[in-house]
Amino acid sequence: MVEQIFALSRGDEKAVEKVVFDENVHYLHMVFNKGEGLPEHFSNSNVYMTVVRGTLSIGLDEQDVHEYEAGTLLKIPFQTKMNVGNKHNETLELIVVKAPAPKG
Repeated sequence: MVEQIFALSRGDEKAVEKVVFDENVHYLHMVFNKGEGLPEHFSNSNVYMTVVRGTLSIGLDEQDVHEYEAGTLLKIPFQTKMNVGNKHNETLELIVVKAPAPKG
């Protein structure tokens, strides 16, 4: 087989899955329920965040929190302060691609 196959979780339980984590790209799958999310941090690469389902609540740098629904793709620059979470009842599911892959 030439291709590699990766499986993503399909449930509603909290998940932060490092699906592909190599020298080219970091591809992550995340699932958060209401009140869950990531600790505040700075992006370590260009971040491409796709909202697969639910509503993303995200604060970037010093901006107010903005909300984005399923079907939205955000491009977030390198070294941006990020506060990612789910403030809604519906489960939030994200695909996050970091390109180029962060060094170190």
